Amino acid sequence: MLSQEFLQKLRLPDLDDVSQYISSVSTPMLVSMGAVAAATTYYLATRPKALPPSCDLRMQSVEVPVSLRASQVSERLPAHLVSSSEDQGGELARRSVLLNRDDHLTHFYDDARTMYEFFLRGARVSNNGPCLGSRKPKQPYEWMSYREVMERTENLGSAFLHKGHSKTTDSHIGIFSQNRPEWTISELACYTYSLVSVPLYDTLGTEAIAYIIDKACISTIVCDVVDKVNLVLDCVKDRESSVKTIVLMETPSADLINRGQQAGIHIISLQEMEAIGKANHRQPVPPRPEDMAVICFTSGTTGNPKGAMLTHGNIVSNCSAFIKMTEVSCPLCPSDVHISFLPLAHMFERVVQGVMIVQGARIGYFQGDIRWLSDDLNTLKPTVFPVVPRLLNRMYDKIFGQANTSLKRWLLGFAYRRKEAEMMKGIVRRDSIWDWLIFRKVQASLGGRVRLMLTGAAPVSPTVLTFLRAAIGCQFYEGYGQTECTAGCTATMPGDFSAGHVGAPLPCNTLKLVDVPEMNYLAVNGEGEVCVKGPNVFQGYLKDPEKTVETIDADGWLHTGDIGKWLPNGTLKIVDRKKHIFKLAQGEYIAPEKIENVYSRSDAVAQIFVHGDSLQACLVAVVVPDPEFLSGWTKRTLGLEGSYQELCGRAEVKAAILDDMVRLGKEGGLKSFEQVKAVSLHTELFSIENGLLTPTLKAKRNEMRQHFRSQIDEMYAGIKM
Repeated sequence: MLSQEFLQKLRLPDLDDVSQYISSVSTPMLVSMGAVAAATTYYLATRPKALPPSCDLRMQSVEVPVSLRASQVSERLPAHLVSSSEDQGGELARRSVLLNRDDHLTHFYDDARTMYEFFLRGARVSNNGPCLGSRKPKQPYEWMSYREVMERTENLGSAFLHKGHSKTTDSHIGIFSQNRPEWTISELACYTYSLVSVPLYDTLGTEAIAYIIDKACISTIVCDVVDKVNLVLDCVKDRESSVKTIVLMETPSADLINRGQQAGIHIISLQEMEAIGKANHRQPVPPRPEDMAVICFTSGTTGNPKGAMLTHGNIVSNCSAFIKMTEVSCPLCPSDVHISFLPLAHMFERVVQGVMIVQGARIGYFQGDIRWLSDDLNTLKPTVFPVVPRLLNRMYDKIFGQANTSLKRWLLGFAYRRKEAEMMKGIVRRDSIWDWLIFRKVQASLGGRVRLMLTGAAPVSPTVLTFLRAAIGCQFYEGYGQTECTAGCTATMPGDFSAGHVGAPLPCNTLKLVDVPEMNYLAVNGEGEVCVKGPNVFQGYLKDPEKTVETIDADGWLHTGDIGKWLPNGTLKIVDRKKHIFKLAQGEYIAPEKIENVYSRSDAVAQIFVHGDSLQACLVAVVVPDPEFLSGWTKRTLGLEGSYQELCGRAEVKAAILDDMVRLGKEGGLKSFEQVKAVSLHTELFSIENGLLTPTLKAKRNEMRQHFRSQIDEMYAGIKM
């Protein structure tokens, strides 16, 4: 959950003051004339210029014959995955218009083709400037220079080699930690000596962690706190394990060391480990682009995690594509500052960090508690702020929740429309009169210097994205991808401020859509499953050839499981999900995530789980009403008041929410069999902690079915068909 302190600081300026001022003026005509005169004078004095778009926004990708692509990527794929024939049946794919040729961007800088070379370049262009920063409560950020970080990475990496790790034997190093400088130092140590990092998730649980340790044969794990060490010890308790060493970022107690000894595991502090490396220093063992860099285990909604194998070339190509895309509109430089709070165990955050490091910029870490994120933002004042839709939704809701009178809503809407109109002309700024009057505190709550934002990991509402683009006044991109293509495969282009799509293919890959006939999505109609090919596509799943072949076809195309649609301007819109489809009793196919996205637009709905199966002829849903907005919504629509629990228990509230969902379903083009027939109201949000969401905030549909089985049965029993 986001902290209330953070959300409270994410607020508009005193709209009461603005509205009272306007109301106090006796002559509306004078107010109007004065406002127009002030606005005109200010505009003429600060007349902004539009940034030129990076391409013709009417056509952001171009078609290429698939047959031209196969041989160009085959070298990067395992031999058993490459087709012996290049005849692809004359299919068409699409590539970025940012390249003037039909191949993929593998790197942006000639001297930065591996993640180790990324760091070397960053140290050079920064002139040994600040690299990694952290802070203690109520203290300023303290920074390590690039040279200091390099020294620590070589010490730690040398210690890994001294302990028996090498590029060819025992190369996997586990990292089990929240975001902090030592996380990045541990991974850079792996890069420096051609070792492979294997991140572990905070919320995986003992079974999944034990599975990953065994699958990857991890003998050394770097942990941040004692609780994680104990969790690893619990995982290996009473059984044989590959774990031999645990490196703790703190000083381990004697009791903890003894517990490790009983399990046959050496527990040592990071400080001691670095001292061992310093005493036994080894020269770096630079990796090659084709060498493995990371094994990133995807959480998955069902079954055991799958270890996506990513090379240095994979990550470099993905980072380079983003650099290429923003080189004109928002080039990064050593003075840029990134706040690291999204989990480093996911590739999204790691790619952002890679982009920052190769540019010699600095990375500041949050204190480890999301409740203090607002204080970290105000202290660090970042210029680069990657986010996820969940955070954007809360920001949007908080801002509009304060506009609780008709005058406030009018002022907010008017200011937004003025800024949106500027934005659609290519003008992005935060020094307009509307920023000064309305949006300055929203911007200040993020530190006041943010000039680049990037959202991904899940769909974001077009309404929310467009509003926040205008309100924050910075370059704001939306990306789409998955771990299997390193992180991203599309992103919105600089200058394109339309919403409702995920942009054009990145310069590092080509995209095509393939038929999904059972869902009536056909490539000939510009619709189908999104498939990706390029140097950012992973090498397969660790020790799982069956899952690998299911995901990467014989011609090297990664099948994402998402259903996309090409828009007339060459951008991609994600419209559905293939993986979670099921049949109703009458044979109709249902994609529940598409339906959930439509229903989530209801002001009363915070979360929703749509269910159906082949034994039933209709759909039902479990709905978590929005605890912050339910009270106002019911008062406005039904004239009812009461506590959150009381309102959720009233039949008329449940009926009103269902009616609102059905209305939105009709407006969203849902077919009659796609509309739910009954809802059950649930008062606890779906979360990672209660086991209903994955660490990447995706629904665990099997667990939800089991968890809500009694409510599902009750809803079906009450439906009269």
